[in-house]
Amino acid sequence: MRNVINLNKDWAFIQQDVGLPEVMPTDWQTVNLPHTWNAIDGHDGNGSYDKGRYWYAKTFETPKQPLGNGKVFVEFLAAGQQATVYVNGKEVVYHEGGYSTFRADITEVCKEEGENLLVVACSNERKESVYPQSADFTFYGGLYRKVSLILVDETRFDLDYYGTPGIAVTPTVEGANAKVEVEVFVTDAAEGDTLEYVIKDGDAVVATKTTSADETKATFEIENVHLWNGRKDPHLYTAEVSLKRNDAVLDERSTRFGCRTFAIDPEKGFILNGERYPLHGVSRHQDRPHIGNALTHKEHKEDIDLILEMGANTIRLAHYQHNQYFYDLCDEAGLVIWAEIPYISKHLPNGRENTVSQMKELITQNYNHPCIVVWGLSNEITMGGAEDADLIENHNILNDLCHQMDPTRLTTMAVVSMCSIDAKYVQIPDVISYNHYYGWYGGTTDMNGEFMADFHKK
Repeated sequence: MRNVINLNKDWAFIQQDVGLPEVMPTDWQTVNLPHTWNAIDGHDGNGSYDKGRYWYAKTFETPKQPLGNGKVFVEFLAAGQQATVYVNGKEVVYHEGGYSTFRADITEVCKEEGENLLVVACSNERKESVYPQSADFTFYGGLYRKVSLILVDETRFDLDYYGTPGIAVTPTVEGANAKVEVEVFVTDAAEGDTLEYVIKDGDAVVATKTTSADETKATFEIENVHLWNGRKDPHLYTAEVSLKRNDAVLDERSTRFGCRTFAIDPEKGFILNGERYPLHGVSRHQDRPHIGNALTHKEHKEDIDLILEMGANTIRLAHYQHNQYFYDLCDEAGLVIWAEIPYISKHLPNGRENTVSQMKELITQNYNHPCIVVWGLSNEITMGGAEDADLIENHNILNDLCHQMDPTRLTTMAVVSMCSIDAKYVQIPDVISYNHYYGWYGGTTDMNGEFMADFHKK
């Protein structure tokens, strides 16, 4: 059975690039996670916050495996902005992008017993192949989300593919019912291993199925389905899957999901479950004064409560992947979500690979959230011009990737105000949004109507 060990307490940290320590440092600052070194200077408003490559270290005991063929993974829910991870002096993973989950199999580098040294070098220094590099928000450095050890059997649900949860649920509403496809991703299954699927509505079991472990897709019918209906009724189901050998559970996965239909119509606007559902909401960043982006569940919940108090029913999660807990809260509250990657402001000629990897992580890790209806390709990326052929090709690649990985959702992007409606790249996604600030960045507020009428006509 999977066992998750929290590693958030008692890290050593030094805000200097001192290099890889051979033993646990005794003269570094002691911090608990979540942590960022820009909690204070990241809010001065002038972009002069500290950007560097700084070091974290922690010891942990080699976990005792409950089964003979166990594996040990280390999991980071995010590390800003680039991170190199070492165990007992050996590099185990390097990750680019400060907002998504990544893991490493550290089984072979752990000592057979005793104390191991885990070291992470985090950097928010400029790197021209990693987004973001140019934007009006702070690129925080640090281990600002949870870090864990994950103990699993050699036969397990996948932990390697872009931070996958190991399970993907695709509901399709058909009249009063819903067809629910549950796909799991299994590593090193043996002949005779089985998968046991359970669909639940609260505590009530809706459907079950047992298959061979090499049949990794199962389809279920939910009759008289209870729809996820936004703020009116954000109803959630649960899918549970157990991987078994001779009736012993090797690993388990569980995820909530919602059944809903949606459409975006140029005349009727946003439509949820066949009814017009006008969207009014906010854009949200993941930081606070004196905390930076090192938020706990308390601050995430406060943000949701404030957004609901003002009457919003939608959020654009700017401009990167947010904490999984926040997406969970959006599912529960019935908020309609735009989720995006930090492909922002300035196109980087060497950044294409990073946009692709961050999009794969965003979709893989967030596929099961019913709150998400659009994947955002970019934000105001044409500040330097909209005719760059590489920029246009990058957007086509991302747009195709989104549709390939997730045919159930639409793509979108936010276009900077001065970009022409007729620009070639504006035609790429399914849905278009403009960031217009008449009366602030230029012009006057009465210019909104003229622009919107022309935009709608075209």
